[in-house]
Amino acid sequence: MRKALLFVCAACPLIIALFATSCNNSTGMVAGSKSVSQDSLVKRGKYLVNVMGCQDCHSPKVMGPHGPELDTSRLLSGHPAQIPIGPVDTNSLKAWVLFSPDLTATVGPWGVSFSANLTSSASGAGSWTEERFFKAIREGKSKGMDGNRMLLPPMPWQEIAQASDEDLKAVFAYLKSTKPVDNVVPEPIAPNQLAKMSK
Repeated sequence: MRKALLFVCAACPLIIALFATSCNNSTGMVAGSKSVSQDSLVKRGKYLVNVMGCQDCHSPKVMGPHGPELDTSRLLSGHPAQIPIGPVDTNSLKAWVLFSPDLTATVGPWGVSFSANLTSSASGAGSWTEERFFKAIREGKSKGMDGNRMLLPPMPWQEIAQASDEDLKAVFAYLKSTKPVDNVVPEPIAPNQLAKMSK
């Protein structure tokens, strides 16, 4: 009985140490184990981008037999710079928020917002650092830069900001791995400019 008691007492510090290590490790892996591979990180990021609906606004669409479908040649490239915005009926904005036909531009009380190019192109997120990406998502700062305007609707950055650091790192790794699509997205149009567009 005495030997069993000594064994339990000797094992307690080891059990406590293992428990503390697993509680402090967000991935649930024992410290010192291999980190996630870049390939796994990119795959996780691709999965998250798809389930979070990033393609809904950031990928141009083509009209298919069942309505708008993703333009696979321009995935995540944002609002196409060469597509002009038509006249805006400002009276409609009293009751509606309107989308462009390919769902990459939106008009509302804030003016007109254009979905950003998230591809690895220098005209997109290719020149971003992970730090800037985190600032854009966590603080809602355009292009992740201090002093820039806030991200505009319909970008749901407040919800995405609740993602874990690990998930945001995975999303960023995936965006950096995407096919670059050169597309300089237009700047937003201010609300006071909408009346000029309606003429």
